Amino acid sequence: MKRKLNAIWLLLLLVPGLIGAQESTPEAANIGVDTAQQRLKEVSISKFEDPGFWAVTMPLDHGIASHRRFEGGPSDKDPLPEEEAAGITEEDQYVLGVKVEYLRRGSTSISVMPSRPLAVPGIAKTIQVWVVGRNFNHRLKVVIEDFFGNRATLDMGKLNFSGWKQLTVAVPPSVQQRSPYYNGVGGIKILGFVVEPALTETYGTYYVYFDDLRVTTDLFAEENRDPDDMVDNW
Repeated sequence: MKRKLNAIWLLLLLVPGLIGAQESTPEAANIGVDTAQQRLKEVSISKFEDPGFWAVTMPLDHGIASHRRFEGGPSDKDPLPEEEAAGITEEDQYVLGVKVEYLRRGSTSISVMPSRPLAVPGIAKTIQVWVVGRNFNHRLKVVIEDFFGNRATLDMGKLNFSGWKQLTVAVPPSVQQRSPYYNGVGGIKILGFVVEPALTETYGTYYVYFDDLRVTTDLFAEENRDPDDMVDNW
């Protein structure tokens, strides 16, 4: 019996990733529920069609980062039902490719930022984006700004997979998305993404691709606002 227990403990020590790898997808309907009614919708924020809208940077003494667009996209991506019903045929032909050539091994970061913040309507529950991993132990993080201009960085997970995968992160209720004094204005702004390379894998050339940034958000307050109420955005 003792030999059997030792074998089980040895197996757990050899494969710690079996426990840590069980990352669950956050459920948008259960995040920050503080009202009796919700109107959850998945909205498209960016399809990464225009590479000129994005800037990719990293410390110059660590490496050279460049980007361009490529035709293609994840085959498992589903169109948004609301866009189909409304007859919206927005171009969705390209993805954003990022190439990093390391000059030396070290702790660094790669920033993928839009030319202006991407506003998200409503109360954002989850942020999801399609990414091509190259099985590196790098981490992807999204940088957001709350209603009061405070920045927060949310960890979307490791890029230790091959091919396309949709990464999802929950927006914690601690992020202030609305003021009780201005009901008609709210939401967060997405400032961009940061790839934090694993220190032992910062060598050679690294590639990563992005497509279809979406947010699941609660639009109940926006859709039930009095039509004769003035908008405080002047």
